[in-house]
Order: sequence, then C-alpha cells, then structure tokens
Amino acid sequence: MASDIPFHFALADAFTVCDAYHCSLMTSTDPNRYYLWTGFTGNDGKGGGPVLNNAEAGYDWTTYPERLQAAGVSWKIYQDIGTGLDAKGSWGWTNDAYIGNYGDTSVLYFHQYQNAKAGEPLYENARTGTNAAAGQSYFDVLAQDVKNGTLPQVSWITAPEAFSEHPNWPVNYGAWYLSQVLDILSSDEDLWSKTALFIMYDENDGFFDHVVPPFVPGGPVGGASKVDTSTEYYSAGNGYDEGSYGLGLRVPMFVVSPWSKGGWVDSETFDHTSVIRFLEKRFGVHEPNISPWRRAVCGDLTSAFDFGLRETEVPELPSTASYVPPDHARHNSYPVTLPASTALPKQEAGRRPARPLPYDLAADGRITGGALRIAFASHGPAGAAFVVTSTTDKTGPWSYTVGARQGIDGSWKLAGAYDYDVRGANGFLREFKGDAAKAGLEVVAEHVGTGRNLKLTLTNNGRSDVTVTITDSYGCDERATHRIHAGKHVTHVVNAGESDGWYDATVTSDHDAAYVRRFAGHVENGRPSASDPAIITG
Repeated sequence: MASDIPFHFALADAFTVCDAYHCSLMTSTDPNRYYLWTGFTGNDGKGGGPVLNNAEAGYDWTTYPERLQAAGVSWKIYQDIGTGLDAKGSWGWTNDAYIGNYGDTSVLYFHQYQNAKAGEPLYENARTGTNAAAGQSYFDVLAQDVKNGTLPQVSWITAPEAFSEHPNWPVNYGAWYLSQVLDILSSDEDLWSKTALFIMYDENDGFFDHVVPPFVPGGPVGGASKVDTSTEYYSAGNGYDEGSYGLGLRVPMFVVSPWSKGGWVDSETFDHTSVIRFLEKRFGVHEPNISPWRRAVCGDLTSAFDFGLRETEVPELPSTASYVPPDHARHNSYPVTLPASTALPKQEAGRRPARPLPYDLAADGRITGGALRIAFASHGPAGAAFVVTSTTDKTGPWSYTVGARQGIDGSWKLAGAYDYDVRGANGFLREFKGDAAKAGLEVVAEHVGTGRNLKLTLTNNGRSDVTVTITDSYGCDERATHRIHAGKHVTHVVNAGESDGWYDATVTSDHDAAYVRRFAGHVENGRPSASDPAIITG
C-alpha cells in the first residue's frame, strides 16, 4: 500500500486487545490518520521479560506509539479517566464498570508513560480523557476532534468495562458503544471516505470454531520450522512450565471501511501483531519486536481490503437506541429465558464473498523405508504453519512452519495401522490412513489456480495392480475409478471451479481396505471467491 494514499484507518479492538487479556476499542481518522492497537510487541532489551499474565508489573521496552512518534506520526488514546490515570486511580481501572478504561490502556503499565509529565507527548496522548463521573459523554473528545479535523494519524479508543462484551456484560451494550463511534467517524463524509475501522476481540464464545491455531514446535511439541522460532519460547519459572507464546484461540474481527463493504470474508491467519504490521505497511515505521515466525505465519491485514473501491456512502444501520444500559449498576447475572425446546445453533444462512488469499499450500505424503514422510510446502507469497495429529501415534502433536515458497519434511516411523492428518490455513486438510504393510499407492495433490481445480497424481509403487476410487464430497464430479498397473501412474482432476475453488476429495484402494488419502481445502487464483458451501447454516 503506497504511503501517499490518503486513507484513514480506525481499529476497534472491541472489545479486546489483549496481550494481557483485556478489552479495548480502537479507532482513527483524517488524511493520513490511522487507528490501530499496538499491544506489547516484545522486549527490546530495556527490561521486563515474558508477559504471561495480567500482573501489569511495569515495563520499559519501547512501545509502538513511541516508534510512531519518533517517526513524526501523530497518535492518541481516547478513554475515560475513571478515578484517575495514575497509580492512585489504578491507571483507569475502577470498580465502577461505567467509567474508566477497564485497565485496557496497556501502555499505562510502562514506566515511561507512568513517569510522563503534563505537557509531554506520552502524557497528553495516553493519560488524558473524558470524565464520565462528572457527567461528560464518553465520546466528547473524539467527537470534538472529528469536528475540528484534529484527530491524530493513529488513535485508540478504550471502552469502560460495561461496554467490553466480557462476561457477564451484554453484547447489546458493546453494540451501542460501537455504534456511537461509527456515527462519529461517519459524520464527516470526507473523513469517512478515508477511514477504516478494525473491530477485534480477544475472546470468543466457542461456537462454530474447532480450528487448532498455529503454534511453534519445541518442548513437548514435535516438528520443525524453516523460520526462526528462537523468540517464541519462555523458560520455566514463577509458577510456569516452559512453553511457547501462542498463537491463541481464533477470535472474531470486523473490518469496516469504504474498501471492505459487502460482507466479505478474509480467512488469512492474523494475530494482534498484524495490526502493527498494517501500520508498518502504511507509514514505514518498523517494529523490531515482531518475531520472524509471527511475520511468516500471520498476515498484515491488507488482504481484507480492495483498495480499488471508492464506495464512500455510509450504509443505513439498525438503531441501537434500545441497547443503552437501563441503569449503571453491576448485575451478578442477566436473566436468560431458555427456549421450550433446545437444538444446536446454526450459522447465519447464506454464503459470503471471500477475499483472495496468498496461500498455495501442499502436504504430500509417501511411505518409504517403513516411515510416512510428508513434504510440507508453501508455493505462494505467504508462509504457513501446519499442525499434524494422529490417532495411532500418541507422541504428537507436531508443528511445521515454512516461509513463503519454502518446503520442509517430516517423518514418522510406522508399524501396522497408521492414521495422521495435517491441517493448515483456510480449511486446508490432508489425511493419511492405511496399513503400512500394504504400502505402494501414493497420491500427490497440486492446486491448478487458473481453473480452480485440484490435480491428483496417483502412483502405484507396488508390485500388484490396484483399483482406486475417488469421491468428491462437494458433488461437483461423479465418483471415479482408475485401474493403475504396477509401476505406473494416472492423473485425475477434481473440478473445484463449480464450488468456487473448494474441494474435498477422498481416495481409497482395493489393495488396502484401511487406505485413505483425503484432500480438502481451497484453490486460490488471485481473484475473489465465496465462502465454503459445505458449512452448515440455518
């Protein structure tokens, strides 16, 4: 993204930016104004150590707002002061859930902000705010800056606890809060034409998500990486066993802007460092504390946009007037009326347009020397992490990471029956099952991007002819059979074009009743597609 494009980027960590598992809402605007959450990006040698809990013990390394400031990029944090943005006022954390910042202005746990004096940039930009306890609106300062055209280039908005959507606060309250931010940002048509709002969460409710996140190999986790992982681990101590930092569970994120209208889906892997990388892309301000592994595995959020769009009209949104909290009390729980008959919920009906992604992944297996060898690869411009699990080998799981256009191999000794699967980004799945004593048939899969098809090359390395059956679970192709002579190979093309590039093909063999090679995922061709038609919706 060219640095001279006058876009505005507003991030809403709605309700949660959380290296320390807190919640925050973030935003920005105006020519060259951007809003993004920075979080804790690591230790640059100025003290500290691993941050593994909410201790908020005080830190000293350089935060991303300071890097922006040094580069001449303006920034500000919008928040309520609560009982004070100092140690006496718990840096904005208060027992009154309707004032303060819920402790989510994380930079206030850094000594350089705590020691800043009035008039200094770190003080004025991070330790000032509204005073809701005195009757001021949560949004007065933000609204005034929008009206005056004085919003900084990067802004954060930190909501009080009641609007954080954390248990047990109703999502209605968060919806009302966020709608106020949207109304303010879109009140100036020219401003909105240059604004993007990122709404992020640090938790989910567990519905509709069973995906294991990427994680680095090491410790009890086997595997390997072509990318440096040395900064992804912490040592044992202070009540913690040694381990790695993540990634954590998947959480929702919304991107609201003139370049993301239309209910698009973007299934690239992101984490909270992706926000900083988005700012890096725009302003050229490098953050050295983002690890090589994170940069390889996580994107920079630019794939969520089509910057060729210029649809600046603000859509009509439902009113949230009835979502205003009826009182300012803290309730132990909110009454829930259970339905007379219960059933598992379903996702909202219908498919969604999907952004093109930088993935072209592969995980091809073959049995040789009594072992299953899997060749992992990323043939596209983004790196990827693969997670391997097994029902027959309890020494896992295993993690393999490759950078863009890199490959790496993994190997597992076999004895009798075997069952392994490989999972990657955007629904990528490979399954390898069978009887090691009946090895011989191998299958290699190749994405054929232009036509959005999957080409399978089936090779019979055994001494007997075999008959294979290929089943397409999407129903785009009839079930196919091939007779493959010993020492020969055939090719088979799975037509995924009719399902917008989604495929799920299973290969079985008459030589081995347990033999399965399953190939599922999405073929990218650089153009938009649609969400997976096989996802069960209401």
